[in-house]
Amino acid sequence: MNTQAGQFTTARTAIPPAYELEDERQRTLIHESHQRSQSFGIAHADRPDFSVLGQVTLAQTLEENRFLLLHAAPAMETLYEQIVNTHSMVLLTSAQGVVLHSLGDSDFLEKASQVALTPGVDWSEKSKGTNAIGTALREEQAIMVHGSEHYMNANKFLTCSCAPIMDPHGQLIGALDVTGDHRSVHQHTMALVRMSAQMIENHMFADIFPKAVRIHFHSRPEFIGTLVEGIVVFSVDGRFLSANRSAQFQLGLSHNALKVHTFSSLFGIAMSRLFELCRGGVPRIHPLCLYNGVTVSCRVKIKQGMQWFTGAAAGSGFEPAGAMADQGVSEATLARKSQLSTLRYLDTGDPQVSAVINKLRMVRGRDIPIMILGETGTGKDLMAQAIHGDSDRAGKPFVSVNCASIPETLIESELFGYEDGAFTGARKKGAAGKIQQANGGTLFLDEIGDMPRHLQARLLRVLQDRRVSPLGAGKEVEVDIAIVCATNKSLKDMIARGEFREDLYYRLNGLVVRLPALRERTDFDLVVTKIIGSLCDKSLKIGLSAEVLSMFHAYHWPGNFRQLHNLLRTAVVMVGCDGMIERSHLPDDFLEELAHQPAAEPWAPTAALGAAPAQAAPLLHGRPASAASGHSLQDVALSAMAQMLRQHRGNVSAAAKALGVSRNTIYRKKDQLPQDVWN
Repeated sequence: MNTQAGQFTTARTAIPPAYELEDERQRTLIHESHQRSQSFGIAHADRPDFSVLGQVTLAQTLEENRFLLLHAAPAMETLYEQIVNTHSMVLLTSAQGVVLHSLGDSDFLEKASQVALTPGVDWSEKSKGTNAIGTALREEQAIMVHGSEHYMNANKFLTCSCAPIMDPHGQLIGALDVTGDHRSVHQHTMALVRMSAQMIENHMFADIFPKAVRIHFHSRPEFIGTLVEGIVVFSVDGRFLSANRSAQFQLGLSHNALKVHTFSSLFGIAMSRLFELCRGGVPRIHPLCLYNGVTVSCRVKIKQGMQWFTGAAAGSGFEPAGAMADQGVSEATLARKSQLSTLRYLDTGDPQVSAVINKLRMVRGRDIPIMILGETGTGKDLMAQAIHGDSDRAGKPFVSVNCASIPETLIESELFGYEDGAFTGARKKGAAGKIQQANGGTLFLDEIGDMPRHLQARLLRVLQDRRVSPLGAGKEVEVDIAIVCATNKSLKDMIARGEFREDLYYRLNGLVVRLPALRERTDFDLVVTKIIGSLCDKSLKIGLSAEVLSMFHAYHWPGNFRQLHNLLRTAVVMVGCDGMIERSHLPDDFLEELAHQPAAEPWAPTAALGAAPAQAAPLLHGRPASAASGHSLQDVALSAMAQMLRQHRGNVSAAAKALGVSRNTIYRKKDQLPQDVWN
């Protein structure tokens, strides 16, 4: 027996009998993977390559896999909830083995960081030797790699269960993996991973074909709408387009073999007859006979425009396929599987942000107050809304109070409310305060460091007693609220200076998370792409020149996302959502600040940040500058200023805010602007 085989035997004896690989073929897969690892020049004692893709490459990889990420997110969260507190984490990778996204237990994250189980790291066999991700992708089948079965010694403390994910065209698109401490291996993990991968694959079918007929079938009607149903997709003229794994199994044909078939050759009737059945007042579940003589129950869904329709009950033609009674699952289950996490939308690949989101998911539903730290403009308010949107309180009020923007004389009445006659000018019948308005939901206290000290004691009592006493009221009102607060100040320093109550601080900081500044984030390019996409109609194109992208990387962004958004909004107005943002489209004050800030480390992009074709997500790629027009920068800038001034009826502050420039920038151009804009 050679060295590889000997190590393989050792690995098997290390696994408890209950977790033995099911057959000799699985054993052979591990052995063959060890041989490949050796041929790649990897040694058992080598230190793994922990390097992460560069920020531009990682951003591009995430965008290229956006379809996979979109459909995998709900399944990943459902899977994670089933393995939480098992010293494990869930990972999603590209078809090349690059980690795209991860969710994990806090006690395992530190260990995971030692072997780089983080976004941007390559876990292919060529990089890490035998491991569940790399081997599952290589073999295109699910596999568990336990402990010493890993080729590299550094990975032998892990147990990994991974299943490949195929796209609706039958091509490998990625992999889903659960990795944990080898001492905490669970027998059911592999089954959960397989089911979750199947769920992801099934979800993809609803979106990939713009105009199609989708057949959901099984020999037992109660299995329609579950993970084991077969899904096969045809064009409206009956040509085969795709089939999921369950459909291939039931039909007894591979994806390639199905390509020569049509709807009529597989299901025994013409497509025109199927349409008649759907419109003809027969039950929603249709019995059809497969080509091999097996009778199956089918539900038919036809995509018209952007909505799926399904065969309906008598006399009603078609009805939305999203009707809960037509799905074979409960409303709650369907909502849980199909709804994307709002926190997921904020996770664009930066490791610091991903770590924050992982922590937030762990305390979800535990009634733990959350404190968000970060500079102005880092998106603390968006994070607070996402926390609420992912909570059990999502259907209840989300009430935001900016403690810095409300005058000190009014903040007490704003927070606690007041009764009729509480003070001169009070509204008749009084008014409920923000705390009371948030009852059942979430109260977001933004800029909590600016709350007047004399109100801090009242807020503390509310948090302790869950009761609020409006001004002028002789009674207290019970409230049920979740608390999220945010600040850009050091509350501990304020406590030392006597400006913030220490007891309130410890009441608010159940979980403290910090959002990184924009200049610290590794997903900058992806953020820029998403902002530009949000500012333009999806059917139009816009890009960012390499020069501008380089300038953006050199800039220190004191205003963070708020500043970046306003600047890009100005540039989009000038370009018109149909070209390339160049230096000439940037505001004067930005160029002046960039010129006078301390020199930054040079950054030389190899490509511009461009737009993808219509119907696709924006991608990072080279693109020739196309924004040049017959107008000078002066003309473009003056036109944009005039447009905003007219829109805001000569209000310079409002126009400047809309353009993302300073008021002085507009005032400097006053003599060159039309007189009618000031009216």
